[in-house]
Amino acid sequence: MTPISVVPPRVLSIEDDLVLGAYVHEHLGRCGFQVTWCQNGQEGLAIARRQAFDVVLMDILLPGLNGLAVLTQLRQSHSTPVVLMSALGAEADRISGFRLGADDYLPKPFSMAELRVRIEAILRRVALDRRPAPAPIAPAMDNLRFDDERCEVFLGEHAAGLTRSEYRLLDTLNRNGDEVLSKAFLYQQVLQRGYAPHDRSLDMHISQIRRKLKAIGYTEREVRTVWGKGYVLSAADEMV
Repeated sequence: MTPISVVPPRVLSIEDDLVLGAYVHEHLGRCGFQVTWCQNGQEGLAIARRQAFDVVLMDILLPGLNGLAVLTQLRQSHSTPVVLMSALGAEADRISGFRLGADDYLPKPFSMAELRVRIEAILRRVALDRRPAPAPIAPAMDNLRFDDERCEVFLGEHAAGLTRSEYRLLDTLNRNGDEVLSKAFLYQQVLQRGYAPHDRSLDMHISQIRRKLKAIGYTEREVRTVWGKGYVLSAADEMV
């Protein structure tokens, strides 16, 4: 019997802190990841454009080209999942990262166990995105088109510019019709991790989805917050 070759997940780590960078490289390597490590934004951007990776880990405060600038340029041509790492704790910094296309945000200091779990969650999401899915439950006359292959939605020829996480979240809401989905369910189903009250990642993704759908002129349905219950994708004139 011919043995099956399993390619280890490829991770690009862009971190200028030599101690943390070496620790991440060593720990993830022991966990079975294939890790490429570089220490500045310009080099990291060049490598990310030149090679294929499953996940990019990136500090925000990088020398030369900072992490947000790298993310902006990378998103012009690549949809590789990006996890931002930073000691910057302000909500504005997290919002900026998600708005520019980050898939997750990990505040420093963090444990290697949490880093690994978040990477594995992203890898599961990507694997789920690649699986064929059943036809969505949506209003017959709805003009929003879901493209599973590109992880994007279109209104006519206008693309919303969703990240993979945003697409999967919107797609999950869409497939469940008028059912209100709890935060706990969405964290587990979409972000592939448990819900914690202090974690604002889901709220950030919802905010970006609303902004992007509005930007392409989509008004037939909207993501509504049902206080104490969760979120639902419902008609814009419908009271929840």
